[in-house]
Amino acid sequence: MSAHTSHPDIPRVDARDKVRGATRYAADHVIPGLAHAWLAVATIGRGRLTSLDTEAALAVPGVRRVLTHLDTVGLRSAGFLMNGGYSVQSLQPLLDTAIAHRGQPIALVVADTLEAAREGAALVRATYEQEPHSVTMDAPGAEILPQADSPLPKPAYADKVVGDADGALSTAAVRVDTTFRGPPQHQNPMELLATVAEWSDGALTVCDPTQNAEAVRHGLARVFGLSPDKIKVFSPTLGGGFGQKNAMQAHTPLVALAARELGRPVKLVLTRAQIYDIASFRPASRHTVRLGADVSGRMVAAVHEADHQTSRHDLFPLSYAEVTSRLYGIANFRGHERLIRNDIQTPGYARAPFEHIAACAFETAVDELAYELGQDPVAFRIANDTSVDALSGQPLSSRHVVECLNRGAARFGWEKRSPAPGSMTLADGTLVGWGVAIGAYKAATAPAIARLRVTDAGAIHVSVGGHEMGQGIRTAIAATVAAELGVPPETVNVSVGNTGGVPQHLTAGSWGTATVLPTVHQAASNLMKELRQLEGNGPAGRTPQQLLRDAGKPFLEVEARHRAPGQPEAIFDRLSQGLPSAVGPVYPDYVSFSYCAHFVEVRIEPRTRRIRVPRVVSVLDCGRVISPRTARSQVFGGVIWGLGAALREESEVDPRYGGFLNADLAEYAIPVHADIGSLEAEFIDEPDPLINELGVKGLGEVVMVGVAPAIVNAIHHATGRRIRHLPIRIEDVL
Repeated sequence: MSAHTSHPDIPRVDARDKVRGATRYAADHVIPGLAHAWLAVATIGRGRLTSLDTEAALAVPGVRRVLTHLDTVGLRSAGFLMNGGYSVQSLQPLLDTAIAHRGQPIALVVADTLEAAREGAALVRATYEQEPHSVTMDAPGAEILPQADSPLPKPAYADKVVGDADGALSTAAVRVDTTFRGPPQHQNPMELLATVAEWSDGALTVCDPTQNAEAVRHGLARVFGLSPDKIKVFSPTLGGGFGQKNAMQAHTPLVALAARELGRPVKLVLTRAQIYDIASFRPASRHTVRLGADVSGRMVAAVHEADHQTSRHDLFPLSYAEVTSRLYGIANFRGHERLIRNDIQTPGYARAPFEHIAACAFETAVDELAYELGQDPVAFRIANDTSVDALSGQPLSSRHVVECLNRGAARFGWEKRSPAPGSMTLADGTLVGWGVAIGAYKAATAPAIARLRVTDAGAIHVSVGGHEMGQGIRTAIAATVAAELGVPPETVNVSVGNTGGVPQHLTAGSWGTATVLPTVHQAASNLMKELRQLEGNGPAGRTPQQLLRDAGKPFLEVEARHRAPGQPEAIFDRLSQGLPSAVGPVYPDYVSFSYCAHFVEVRIEPRTRRIRVPRVVSVLDCGRVISPRTARSQVFGGVIWGLGAALREESEVDPRYGGFLNADLAEYAIPVHADIGSLEAEFIDEPDPLINELGVKGLGEVVMVGVAPAIVNAIHHATGRRIRHLPIRIEDVL
């Protein structure tokens, strides 16, 4: 693995603690008197609970309580995050007897030991009145709702239309018409969902692995009818989030209730199998992409129609056309999405939530069109580049897609590619294919508040709204403060994921860096101004610590606020309420995206037909790179996940009973070391001149966009087969 960058490559500030096991996660929180909880869950796909026998569970030695719907009087739902609420779905288990999906919690068993709680949960007996259920998009009983006709807010979830796509398609010289299917997939962070809850004098403290500590705080306040001031949420470090942990989980209020009823702290750690049926996931989707071009190879029209799953109780919106309408300069575009309501938990966000599969459908169609025209896939993409936003006509804050393609092609050796499918083989008959695809992801930004404190003992503390889930936000913050103050990064202590400090905005959507770093940079600048006022006529070159001592000040503290371009000052009121406040890609004067280009080599063994990916070259345009080491890590992780999405990952649905069959890491296939070859990453590293003063844009999500279609296109080059679904398996290339 290698990478190129021009910025200092400082080590991760949390690396040493992580490798020696000193980093503490939510489930590591141990409190005297801690009780343990375990969930009993529904075993039907839809219906109603008619009886619940808990006697055997209560008879288990050590079991203290079994909470059911009879114990939740007075509690309410926190509401769905995407509908003004705080939870991953509006359905709060145990509030009534209705069963919306398999795996829904029906009881919480609390005991002195984990073993007793687990045994007790296994002894809970339920009977049901069952109703017909549907868990796949094409199953009987699935309901279809055009997203544009739904109550979802507009124009965000309206059809994306510019020009006359259908008219231009009908007269295009060359056309392709494709349908692509994306499977349901689960995020599978290493850290499981967990909650530790404790009450003291009517106040609640919760340790929870979340990307959105304020949603947990305000969500619990709504559930229990409390003031948010009575609740503190700590989520200092996550063992991966990837969108799964972006709101309050359904189990968290149940743990808090158990702690209140028992008068002692309670911990619950969900199993991975439970997470599959309770937490959010990437929904199944289906995409029809129609493209048209003139004889010169200029794309003149595109239509992207998409269906995806949602639950009966929530409308989970995804805007596939938001990205595909802007990948190229196509003057005539029509995007249309439909929601398919199934008997499932509400789906949610996974890395590059809709952009990954949207780009896969679109970029494989683009590749097919290039072949129909007899043009090189790289040259075809370059010829269709744009300098303005194709959907709105506004200027782009920056776009270096052509440079990404040119640099990637040179580094990959694209000029050595033989264009005919099946024309590149090794001596033993192994088929070799080279593929390319581009990707884009909105450059979003949210409001943030940062407090920076320096003491005369030399301590530097930063409190800012954000969450560390392995992406390296602490390192980027420390690097920014260190550069401004002229101190070593390891001396900067960073507090994130703690509602006891400044408001903690949801960290997702690749807006973490672009949100936090400008705010922290402003705080550091404010601090330097204050320190310069202390310098007086004393000697130059004194450290902040020396300046404070000479001035007789024990500490100096400053605060900075930063919001996205065009956002009003009132956005900070929304931030304080724990509600999502990010905007982008459309700003008042421009549109902003991050971009990438991926070049992939696949090899298909002649007898087993096993598909390997020995080499990937990725070039990223994400504005200025502040923390090269964590940026590299983001690229490699995103590429590996893209490889898994293309060749391995699918959550297998059980249409008979609902739920998922391969709900563990033994049967949910993810890439292993043998699947991962040479990964090379290069950054354009050009600051975006408009998005913020540092010129930084998001990176974590955009990396995964384009990886899967580059693999699909490489497989076509190797075999001549156009495969239009994920994942691609051996039987697809036999």
